[in-house]
Amino acid sequence: MPWIITKYLITAAVVVIVSEAAKRSDRAGALIASLPLVTLLALIWLHVEKQPVEKVANHAWYTFWYVVPTLPMFLAFPRLLSRFGFWPALGISAVITVVCFALFAWAVKPFGIRLL
Repeated sequence: MPWIITKYLITAAVVVIVSEAAKRSDRAGALIASLPLVTLLALIWLHVEKQPVEKVANHAWYTFWYVVPTLPMFLAFPRLLSRFGFWPALGISAVITVVCFALFAWAVKPFGIRLL
């Protein structure tokens, strides 16, 4: 139980650091957020918990492929925000991400990459 609490505290601290940095500097907050900190923490947790090397490697592999279709959302959200406000822009961005993900999964399937 102490291990799980430690994991939660460290992982939550990353989110707090990003949001606090973003309050002070848009660029610094975005830079920290763009780092794959959550993925790195997940890889560390998997390794420390003695998961098989294949599982750790698969996590990194699939993370790459799952990030690619989320990128259009980061371009759409700022434009949508000024037009529709925060919550609608966030919702529309989520829909854009789901659509991009479905299209991307379909596009890479012939290459042997199964995302769904």
